[in-house]
Amino acid sequence: MSEEHAAAVPTIRRRGEGDVGECVRVLAEVHRRDAYPVNWPERPGDWVAQASGCGAWVAELDGRPVGHVGLSRGGEGGLAPGVWSERTGRARDLAAVVSRLFVAPWARGHGIGALLLGRAVEEAGRRGLHPVLDVVASDTAAAALYERLGWRRLATVEEQWGPAQRVTIHCYAAG
Repeated sequence: MSEEHAAAVPTIRRRGEGDVGECVRVLAEVHRRDAYPVNWPERPGDWVAQASGCGAWVAELDGRPVGHVGLSRGGEGGLAPGVWSERTGRARDLAAVVSRLFVAPWARGHGIGALLLGRAVEEAGRRGLHPVLDVVASDTAAAALYERLGWRRLATVEEQWGPAQRVTIHCYAAG
């Protein structure tokens, strides 16, 4: 974290139409540093925008976007809703999928990831849904954040992402 941002206080707000471009810029920084997403999307603006059926939020630091999270219904994809449904006996569509969570590398250390995740969890609860998420097993920093915040790992599964790409995925549910 840079000194100029040491005393800054992050804010979380709903993502607006004009935010996607800035979010893609931040995502590119994250991808270069952390390889998230594992495969860079052909249309990164669409990739950021699509995971927001229940809402999407942007974190700002000193008035500039530095992070993002989206929330979608459980029936809209991902492994975690199905695993959660199997484990709890509740319908898959009662899950809300947290996704597209990222924070600019230079803005870390302010608790922004936890704030964004908390906002998504709050919205899921407001809608009567249970928050779940998927994370690639190689993203140990993200998994550590979820576990530190009380999320439970439900399963670890292998998924085929293409003819030559097999990925290990952890599925989590909010505690």
